Amino acid sequence: MPIEIGKISSLFSCIIVPLMTRVFLALYSVSSRAVCGLKSGLVRRKILKPRKAPIPVISVGNLTLGGSEKTPLVMELISYIEGLGFKPALVSRGYRGAWEKSGGILSDGKTVLGSWEQAGDEPVLVAHRFPKTGVFVGKNRYRSCQKARDLGFDVAILDDGFQHIRLGRDLDIVLHDDRSPSAVREGFPALRRADILLWKTGGRGARLDQIRRKCPDLAIFKYRMISKGFRGLGSGQEIPYAALKGREIFAFCGIARPGRFFALLEESGLTLKARTSFPDHFSYPLQALRRLDAAYRESGAKALVTTEKDAVKLDSRDGSFSQLPVYVLRIGLDLPEAFFDRVRDRLPRHEETRPSK
Repeated sequence: MPIEIGKISSLFSCIIVPLMTRVFLALYSVSSRAVCGLKSGLVRRKILKPRKAPIPVISVGNLTLGGSEKTPLVMELISYIEGLGFKPALVSRGYRGAWEKSGGILSDGKTVLGSWEQAGDEPVLVAHRFPKTGVFVGKNRYRSCQKARDLGFDVAILDDGFQHIRLGRDLDIVLHDDRSPSAVREGFPALRRADILLWKTGGRGARLDQIRRKCPDLAIFKYRMISKGFRGLGSGQEIPYAALKGREIFAFCGIARPGRFFALLEESGLTLKARTSFPDHFSYPLQALRRLDAAYRESGAKALVTTEKDAVKLDSRDGSFSQLPVYVLRIGLDLPEAFFDRVRDRLPRHEETRPSK
């Protein structure tokens, strides 16, 4: 009896693809742990010496592959450090951007000089949210720190930098969500070289106690993700929460862990009529937008909600999709004051960070 093509397709998508993904992530975890362990060992034996940047460096990173609120933390740090009178700069690899290999200046603190296609979606998000902050992308993070110093910036925030140990740092911050399984870059023993661990509320207490015993010098603070309101896609206009409450929502996103976005919307009291997700860093080609438009109209929902990271790609879109009621959720992190006190204590006096004339 012949097997129907539809059944083969269903078998492939429901069983084979998830299995292949798990195998790939397992292999990635093994190889990543081995490479990171080798580099860490070379640093401990002083065979590999991290290069000191010309300005103080605060690193934000994690132990797993993607999706641990690094970008919201970067933005919380920028806001706080600017409030202290410093001129921070984001130093990012610019993942999947055209400048990733060559390097580039996305923002000089006055003008946004590139697009998400060139610099990546998350750096562009930061550049537009903080127009006075420098944003530098490229694999060579030391060179980016030099460029930042030359343009007058006095603190570098290194995005996704925990495993980039070739660059020295003045403060190493690691975020971890113990409830979300993901490919592991490094195991918990790597936390011995961190200064601060931000542990997402709701994680396993026994595991956290184990970390405290093995890393007695590690400062540990708990955090949670919070909603900071909505804005209209394209217009940037702030949208009051009351305007969305009670309306049936079609939620969509292209991020590493979409379930957390959907859960936050529901925790905020919104009614999700339908939801859909795309791969992380999804570029939203025209064909996908047409399918999304059709799915929204078919669902009967009254508005669409997406993330700031997705909005970077959607803000500039023309056509029928731009005419839909699309709103962007702004997120942040709820962090204790003691965490910011630690950050402030690691920042030097202003005169120590100013470039020499």
